[in-house]
Amino acid sequence: YIRPIFNQSSHMSEKHAKNRLISELSAVMEALSSVTGQHMEVVLHDLERPDASVLRIINGHVSGRQVGSSLLEGPENDMGFTGLLGQVTSPEETDPAVFTNYRTVSPQGKPLRSSTVLFRDESGKATLSLCFNADYSEVDAARETLSRLMPSQATAAESGESGLEAKMHEIIRACIPPSGQLRVGATKKDKVEIVRLMQEKGLFIVRGGVEMAARALGVTRYTVYNYLDEIKKTPQP
Repeated sequence: YIRPIFNQSSHMSEKHAKNRLISELSAVMEALSSVTGQHMEVVLHDLERPDASVLRIINGHVSGRQVGSSLLEGPENDMGFTGLLGQVTSPEETDPAVFTNYRTVSPQGKPLRSSTVLFRDESGKATLSLCFNADYSEVDAARETLSRLMPSQATAAESGESGLEAKMHEIIRACIPPSGQLRVGATKKDKVEIVRLMQEKGLFIVRGGVEMAARALGVTRYTVYNYLDEIKKTPQP
């Protein structure tokens, strides 16, 4: 009889620890809600209840979810969810797993910036997750509007750039009209075409051109290299 009692006690202890963590994370979310804008969704998931995982949510309009929504109703391309599927449960791995600043897509098709923290129990199993999904579409639209009100170009002296850097920025602006800022909702096809134009204008001949293109498109330099490989394999008409 000693063994079952011990196991029950251990189970209750884990449940108590989980409930305490839920309470603490809820308090953190309450504090965040007082200082963050309505573009930032914060979600607390119970990963042991995937069919109704959402325990608490702030700014649920970002993804269209509410308390009781399932884990599968979240944004597409969620690295946190991918990490959950690929996790190896081990008592030696009990620290939180963190996935930061990756791109996802809301169920409504809006591009989001996301971060996720997976919290593990004593066995190393992920039981809770705290997720952040930011919709910057209105910020991007405002930036594009403001950029149209500014002079189309700054001189090299004004910007502190060398003549070569100024020329590289000029190429980028020419490939992403009218302001050099990528439009909201640009697709992969749009970005590949922009990279093709940049290549034709010689941007990638110069050292640092790939990095500058990546910053302008909001992707990694490895993604730009992938686009260039795709362009190379696709014959132009």
